Amino acid sequence: MEDYRQMWSELGLDLEAHDGLLAVLPGIYEDTILSQEGRPEGMSYFDFVFSEIHGLRIKELYDHRKAGGKVVGTFCTYVPEELIIAAGGIYVGLCAGACVADEEAEKYLPRNLCALIKSSLGFKLARVCPYIESCDLLVGETTCDGKKKYFEILNELQPIHVMELPQRKEDSDRRLWREEVGSFVSRLEELTGNKIIEEAVRGAVRIVNDKRRALLRLAELRKSDPPVISGRDALLINQIAFYDDPERLTGKVNELCDELDERKASGTGIAGAVRPRILLSGCPMAIPNWKVPAIIETSGAVVAMDEMCTGIRYSRHLVEDAGDMDGMLDAIADRYLKIDCAVFTPNQERLEHIKELVNDYNIDAVVHHSLQFCDPYTIEAFRIEKEIDVPFLSIETDYSQEDVGQLSTRIEALIEMISSPDRA
Repeated sequence: MEDYRQMWSELGLDLEAHDGLLAVLPGIYEDTILSQEGRPEGMSYFDFVFSEIHGLRIKELYDHRKAGGKVVGTFCTYVPEELIIAAGGIYVGLCAGACVADEEAEKYLPRNLCALIKSSLGFKLARVCPYIESCDLLVGETTCDGKKKYFEILNELQPIHVMELPQRKEDSDRRLWREEVGSFVSRLEELTGNKIIEEAVRGAVRIVNDKRRALLRLAELRKSDPPVISGRDALLINQIAFYDDPERLTGKVNELCDELDERKASGTGIAGAVRPRILLSGCPMAIPNWKVPAIIETSGAVVAMDEMCTGIRYSRHLVEDAGDMDGMLDAIADRYLKIDCAVFTPNQERLEHIKELVNDYNIDAVVHHSLQFCDPYTIEAFRIEKEIDVPFLSIETDYSQEDVGQLSTRIEALIEMISSPDRA
């Protein structure tokens, strides 16, 4: 990483604080990811990407900007990355998954706010995230009240464009969202100086659809029993999908899936063979937030699927090919409005999708993960528990390690119960 210090300095990072962050990450990765036995060989690419998490990819962003290109950072799956690519920009996801500069963040934000928002501001204030410092524009969305007000603060530190996301899915809501997509096109054209044309949009849709198809192929292989890949490795891939080059990532995911196809055909599973199968549901998990899946998988179960934005919710829908430019923008708007975030009311789509996943992935139990003070997901958990037919555990947590013991006790009890031969 020594070769990147000049680049980090030019980006305005606090090098001493950044060194401290980089000193911690490898140990977390070793304990949580690399310690797994029987991992597929194809995971070596994703291990490399993580080892260069603030290196090679940042250099690509740096070089892109030096050549006159723009980098756009997003906080949510609702921002159409196809349009960023069509404008000649590079898209990167910015959600943060670790406690950084909480005390500084709490000078602007209340303590009883979700860890994701506080972490995001903490990374910005501490100047330790080269991704956010590489961005020419940030794009927010009104998925919750905390984010809406946080973006007002962030806009004083860095330019941000906020997309108004409706909270229902009626015709009037779709019209509002379609207008927001059109406004986003105008902002990107202003930022990049490039006119977004139909041909560019069509090409960008192909790139992103191909990436999502590769991730859906991986998701399909997770139905295998014995499991051919761990939940932690699958989560890592989905997390990396938010910031790696999309075409390169597509190729590497498909290469991994070729290997997993062979594993499935030969009956070669990950270490632990056939184990209780868990659906992990709820709030997104940004790098390096692997706490809950690590507890599940070191307690004798496997995370067979993730019903999260850093899981199947991100790749589930593709953009349909449509006629002219207006048709393409309509198709993009429609695709993103299909996302079943807990912010929507009513939200029957998410409940039905969870039921489908329970059946399709032969799920033994659902662990519903909510970040503390995330009202939409915490409240929606009550209805899900009432309507699904498998054991259900709702947990609330943050990014600290203080509750690991308590979480382990609850998760181990769930796994012991569903593993019991006397279970009805």
